[in-house]
Amino acid sequence: MKFGDWPTRAARFATILWAAILLALAPQAAHAQAATEAPVAAETVDAGAAADVTADAAGETDAADAAGGYEPLGPEWIKGQPTPGALDVQEQYSPIGKTATGLHVGLLWVMGVISLIVLALLIWVIVRYRRGANPSPSKTTHNTTIEVVWTLVPVLILVAIAIPSISLLTKQYESPPEDAVTIKVIGYQWYWGYAYPDNGGFEVISNMMPEDEARAKGFPAQLEVDNRMVVPVDTPLRIQTTAADVIHAFAVPSLWFKIDAVPGRLNERLLTIEEPGIYYGQCSELCGARHGYMPIAIEALPRDQWEAWVRTQPGGTVGGDEPDAAAAAGDAAATLEAGEAADAEAADPAAATN
Repeated sequence: MKFGDWPTRAARFATILWAAILLALAPQAAHAQAATEAPVAAETVDAGAAADVTADAAGETDAADAAGGYEPLGPEWIKGQPTPGALDVQEQYSPIGKTATGLHVGLLWVMGVISLIVLALLIWVIVRYRRGANPSPSKTTHNTTIEVVWTLVPVLILVAIAIPSISLLTKQYESPPEDAVTIKVIGYQWYWGYAYPDNGGFEVISNMMPEDEARAKGFPAQLEVDNRMVVPVDTPLRIQTTAADVIHAFAVPSLWFKIDAVPGRLNERLLTIEEPGIYYGQCSELCGARHGYMPIAIEALPRDQWEAWVRTQPGGTVGGDEPDAAAAAGDAAATLEAGEAADAEAADPAAATN
């Protein structure tokens, strides 16, 4: 044995002894750690279960709120849309549209009668004054009676057309009443934005719904959108139009409504929709590559349902909500002032006593 190696041997022995002690204590340490983690895991599971219960309750509450409030109209409510093979204008659902349709139908009858009279005169002249039936043609150059008739009759016809036409034009540009609901329509390339300045100032962005999704839901492709312009029925609407880039045109045929949206300009027209339903339109001004893919979808609802929809929008309010909001704001301001006064008293008790 070499006594010069004893420090090395002693170090090895101490290392082996320490490893043995650690191996002996390792199961107890693991058991203690498991016992410590078990309550934490149980608490985590309980918290997760509680969160699930809370989420389910919140989901049930949201579903209940939705059931009692706004629900988007389904395809069975579609009223204004193009019809394959149709020859006439779409059925109208606004007062101005019904007036214009009546004038349109009346003018068609006037044009048809005039065309038949002219055709009958041409046939009569061709048959009566052909060479075989009239070998010696008349040399008459003037007929006062005929000249008066063919001058006065067209004048009277034009006057009869002008009176309802001017009346229709006047109605189309009537100013909305003061209590009209204001909706600002903004044209973008290539989608629409609908702002509600009277109801909190929120804006709804509307893009064309993918064709496959629209067909799967029963809506017309290239006409249905992800977010419709929701309006109250039987209520005057102040439609204001503008554009953010190029000229667009907001047109809905079944409502007899068309107005340009021009950048830097605010155009305005009155619109009233008589029946609840969905009414489709399209941009009617060439505005770029995707001009044909920026449809318009208007959803008209009863007033109470429309107000429920407004309240679901971020910051959306209706007339009855404004006083409550003002009162809440006043209470918050009073609470803030009271808190500041309390802080000041706590910082300077002597001043508060004086």
